[in-house]
Formats: sequence, structure tokens, C-alpha cells
Amino acid sequence: MKGIGIGTSDFKKMRVQDFYYIDKTMYIKDIIDNKSEVLLVTRPRRFGKTLNMSMLKYFFDIKQKDSEELFEGLKIMNQDEKYTSKLGAYPVIYLTLKDAGLMNYEYMIMQMKTIMMDMFYEHRYVLDSDKIPTGEKNIFTRILNAEATDIDLVNSLKVLSKMLYIYYDKPVIVLIDEYDVPIQSAYTEHYYDDAIRFLKTFYGATFKDNPYLEKTVLTGVSRVAKESIFSGANNFVVYTIMDNEFADDFGITEEEMDKVIEDFQIEDQKEEIRKWYDGYKIGDIEGIYNPWSILNYLNKRELMPYWVNTSSNDLIKMTLKNSTTVKEQIERLLNDEAVEVNINLETVIVGIEDQEENIWGLMLQTGYLKIEETVSLTEGIYKVKIPNLEIKELFRGIVRDWFNNKVIGNNLNSILKDLVQLNLTEFEKKFKVLVKEMFSYMDVGENTAENFYHAFVLGMLVGLKDSYYVNSNRESGFGRYDIMLEPKDKNGNSFIMEFKVMEDMEEKTLEDTIENAKKQIEEKGYEENLRERGFTHITKMVYAFHGKQVEMRVF
Repeated sequence: MKGIGIGTSDFKKMRVQDFYYIDKTMYIKDIIDNKSEVLLVTRPRRFGKTLNMSMLKYFFDIKQKDSEELFEGLKIMNQDEKYTSKLGAYPVIYLTLKDAGLMNYEYMIMQMKTIMMDMFYEHRYVLDSDKIPTGEKNIFTRILNAEATDIDLVNSLKVLSKMLYIYYDKPVIVLIDEYDVPIQSAYTEHYYDDAIRFLKTFYGATFKDNPYLEKTVLTGVSRVAKESIFSGANNFVVYTIMDNEFADDFGITEEEMDKVIEDFQIEDQKEEIRKWYDGYKIGDIEGIYNPWSILNYLNKRELMPYWVNTSSNDLIKMTLKNSTTVKEQIERLLNDEAVEVNINLETVIVGIEDQEENIWGLMLQTGYLKIEETVSLTEGIYKVKIPNLEIKELFRGIVRDWFNNKVIGNNLNSILKDLVQLNLTEFEKKFKVLVKEMFSYMDVGENTAENFYHAFVLGMLVGLKDSYYVNSNRESGFGRYDIMLEPKDKNGNSFIMEFKVMEDMEEKTLEDTIENAKKQIEEKGYEENLRERGFTHITKMVYAFHGKQVEMRVF
């Protein structure tokens, strides 16, 4: 069995170390066939963008001496000469902007200078050529020696492409991975205007009227508004997850997944894997799996969220924080409904949290939603759904953050104080308000409802850990109670709590549910353990739930 290259995004390493590889080399053919001079392909995080860019580099790069060996046995080598003749045929400039940002504008510029310095060092051999003009050599030397001016940095890619063109007498292919990282970092860290001014000038100098380029490919997660940074590039074309171009070049298709399942002999897990990691749609192709999650599953053989934990979701959380309407829609999404929304596919970062069509567009492009149905293409109205269980976990996490903020706003300490001091009328009133607000945004499907309510209350009671032992699902008497609050001071009030979801087939009202729960507490003697250890002030509480409705009784 071949190894699993977790986190391996270098195509050469993938091939040399004989890691399991899903053949995506027809992407090379698609790039060659595409007539665009500058093209941006957007896909969600961890969908194979960097690996594919690395593959393009090794295929086209004129400096690569073992290209034929690397691509031996892969689909692209079975194509006609129109494609195979491009192997090792062009000088290539390859850079990633994944580290260009993060803190402030000065750091971004410093990182950009470092990236270009490394790039120029890779091509330092051109300085030995007598064909290169002195002016370009001087700029090259300044960048190489970390002495670049801002003007040098702006013109760096154009200068390097010119020098490579002169050196090889061949046009240059430029590959820029994660082009949008500095844009999103700039927005979340509040230096957006400065960053955009630089990037617009940088990309304009690189792409506009540059006669030395054969083709430029950019990849990223989001499609930002063209006027923000690409206004000077008239030869610029974008391909998003809505387009059929390159639709099967990223992610794992259903056919490819069948081969994976066969190779790793996991046929018995196919349906569960589909529920967790399938569900994406690119162009007209449905049933796309998240490759990062699949690789991690193959490595660990555990069904759990992998993709949502790989990077920060700061921008997503920022955009959702203040939109009441979006929160209401997310409630429906968590209940597996398709929600009709207006989507702007050309993301406008500035003020994105204030415009819902931009919020939905960002969530779609970044892989948190999928298109279920096109309602009106001209008006940009679509029905969207959460693609799989992994993404549902992400939304639940965001909702938990909302809850925590809401709890703070409703003064959790006050609620818990009412409980321990037996101000139970006030406690019940505040608890009902909290339930109504919280459950509006959570999935309380009938199969998991009781566990959810249990976890909800248990999470509240953590605030009592300094004065109480909070026990859950332990044996006492002739059964297992749901929650027991045992005071560290034996003179304090102790509590036994039982949670019941109304069973529609057997119980007509919440009162029926309450009576059944009270009967269970008494018959199974849940308080016996407390009394044996000398606790005398015992309050028994029953919570009866039906959706967002809750009734509480004390006895």
C-alpha cells in the first residue's frame, strides 16, 4: 500500500516518494487549451490548488531535468504532441503568497520582498548572461541583496519575466498561488486600503502590456472584485466553482473516490465517508469530495472534522457576527434545509459583513455551502445547502461562539446565582429566554435532541465549578442520573437534574413528559447517593423539552 502524503503539496516529492496520487495531470491539458493569457482559478481551501500549481511548474519548467520521469505513466503523457511537446518548454516563475500578510502593511511588504528575493535567487544564473541589459541587472542585484526599493518591488515580476525571456528566448509562464491571502489578512488586520494600493500596482505592472508572458495562472479561495486589484489587466479571466472549466481538476470526483475506496479496501465505510466529506459541486459536476479530509481519513481511519480545523475562519466569523438575517438562515441550514439567497460571486471585501449577497458569495466560494438549485441566474438567486457533516460541525462551532457571547450578554452569573440560591422562579424565567435564543440557531433533530439539551445545560453549569462538583451520567440508586450538582460545602444546596424530550407517540403534552421524568427519578432513587454521604438539602429538577419549548418543575 502506498503512503499517504498528508500536507505534501510538492508534486515532485509526491512522485519521488511514491505517495498515493490521484492523477490530475489533465489539468495541464486544460491550461494549454485555455486561450486566456491571465487566468484565476478559485477553489476552497485544501482542494489541491497548491499541488496542481506545483505540478504545472514541474511540467513546464525549462530547468527541470527529470520531467519525463516525474510524469511517466500519467494521463498527460498519453496525449498527442500538442501537449507533450510543452514538457520542459518554458521558463517558469512560481511563487506563493501564503505568508504575505498576517499582521500589518509593513510586514506584508517585508514578506513580499523576501518572497521576491528567494525567487530572484533561484534565477541568479541570468546575471552571467551578456544579453541582459545593465539596468535590469541592477534591479535584480538590489532585490537579491535585500536592497529593493518600493518601485523595484512593484516591477519585480515584470523585470524577472523580461530577463528570463531574453535569456531563453522563450516566453515566460507565471504561477501565483494563494493570491488572495494578503487581501484577506489586510482586511481582518485593518490595513486593507494600503495593501490594495500596492497589489493593484504590483499586478498591473506584471500583467498589463507585458510582452514577455506566455500565460499566467493564479489560484486562491475567493474571487475579489476585479476593480480592486486587477483593473489594469484586460486579459484577465476568472474561473470559479460555478464554471465548468477545470471542474474535475480539483477535489476528488465520484469516479476517483470509487478507485480510492477499492485501493484502500474501505467499501464498508463508503456511505459514511460520503456523508462526512462529499457533497460539493463544481460547475455541473456533483459528488466532489474534499481531498484533504479524505487523505486524513485514510491515514487515521476516523470519521471526524479535518478540513475545518486547518486554518482560521476569522473572515467568515466576522461576516456572520452582526447579521441577524443570516443567523436565521443558518438555523434552517443546520436543519438540512435549502435556503434561497442572493449571491454575489465577485466578492467585495470592504464592508462585506454589511451586504448579505457578499456574505453568501464568500461562504460559497470558500466551501462552506453548495449550490442546490439556480433560481435566477440573471438576478444571482440560488438555493444553497451545507454540503456535508464536516461543514455542519463548523457552523455548529460558530453558533457556539454566538451562544457564548449571548450568554455573557444575558449575565450567566446571575442565572447560576438564582439557581444555587433557590430563586427558582427567576431561574426558570431567565433559562427559558436563553433556550429560546440559543435553540434558534441549533440543530435539535429528534435523534440527537436529548443529548443536545443535556450538553447545553452541562455547558452552563461549568460556571459553578469553583463551588460545585458537576457530575454527568453517573450511577446512583438503580439507574443513571443526567446531571448531579454536589456542593463542595455539605451545607449547600445540591441538585439532581433530569432531561426528557416529549415523545409524541406516548405523551400529549409537556406535563405528561414531566410526570414521566419525575416518576423515573423517584423509582430509580437518584438521590440515594447524596443522602448516604450526608447531603440533606436536595432539589430535584425536571426539564421537559419539545423543540424550542421548555418546561421545568422542581420537587
